[in-house]
Amino acid sequence: MIDIGVNLSSKRFKGDVADVLTRAVDANVLQMVLTGTSVDESRAVLSICEEYSDQFPSMLFATCGIHPHDALSFNTQSLDALRELAQHPQMVAIGEAGLDFNRNLSPAAAQEACFEAQLELAAELQLPLFLHERDAAKRQLEILKSYRDEFNEAVIHCFTGDRKTLFSYLDMDLHIGITGWICDERRGQELQSLAKNIPLQRLMIETDAPYLLPRSIQPVPADRRNEPAFLSYVLAGIAAVRGETEQQIASATCANAQRFFNLPSPD
Repeated sequence: MIDIGVNLSSKRFKGDVADVLTRAVDANVLQMVLTGTSVDESRAVLSICEEYSDQFPSMLFATCGIHPHDALSFNTQSLDALRELAQHPQMVAIGEAGLDFNRNLSPAAAQEACFEAQLELAAELQLPLFLHERDAAKRQLEILKSYRDEFNEAVIHCFTGDRKTLFSYLDMDLHIGITGWICDERRGQELQSLAKNIPLQRLMIETDAPYLLPRSIQPVPADRRNEPAFLSYVLAGIAAVRGETEQQIASATCANAQRFFNLPSPD
């Protein structure tokens, strides 16, 4: 399996990153992509990739981007910093970028300007996009459509939207990332009903660790921290609502992630 979304620079992983990675390997997570959400966090996840490369060769990669929550921090200098970070061989995508009109931690205008700049950067560098969207589908789709001929590929990370939004993203040939949200018997019901409509060649899986701990885990970890070793619960949740086996989904999503992010064959 490949976990395409891990917030390994979170303070909740401080002090036991090596143990987390070892447990991931033991759980058959061959590779993972660490999420950059600001210039500082993008540098932090790249530093983790470099620090553990010898111990875990061909396993760790990262994205560099500015999350919509941090859009107010965006300026010319931060764009230049992202461009420089993206030159590193372990940097495999631009993002986490997009719009979030749920919490509105940055004004909509600032979010849109930051988002469009990262779309342009991805097009310039011909790197795929790792996208966030929450309660902003209409505007995000409008912006994506205006840039669709310019950027190469994109994945909607942690998709939790409705049927119309899903098919709108698929109509643009975007990939869909599914998290432990699908394991939630309360909030995940709509996603469970929609997951079978995602073409297998467009599907990828992720934990979004340390967030979104799958509710199917029993017993619940005392610290309630999600980690890449729990990716198998996401896989099982997807298989339960689709017609393929867990092995078929694991193989396909692995191949999708390796091609999408241009990852080397894992050691």
